[in-house]
Amino acid sequence: MREYEVYVPLNDNDGRPIDPEKLRWLKRRLVLEFGGLTYFPQENEGVWKVGAFTFRDKVVILRVLANDVEKAEAFLTALKEDVRREWQQADVLIVSREVGTV
Repeated sequence: MREYEVYVPLNDNDGRPIDPEKLRWLKRRLVLEFGGLTYFPQENEGVWKVGAFTFRDKVVILRVLANDVEKAEAFLTALKEDVRREWQQADVLIVSREVGTV
């Protein structure tokens, strides 16, 4: 089983807050595809350097689990492009890891 975490930006590249409906839309898409999700609503701050510039972003995290890795990664690749385009983001971080259950 694989676990995927989608780091969802709370602001666009100009610093304006993302419309809350966009987050609801994203959560609905993930639930429809994966049958559920875990939502970590606490705001997290990401900081990274690119050359001489330091970027900061506020994010929340959505986590899903999948058995069919090929299908999940195809879906998440398309979803990432949709979010990048519609939310006007330079990139969207999606982390993947192997997990097991007890």
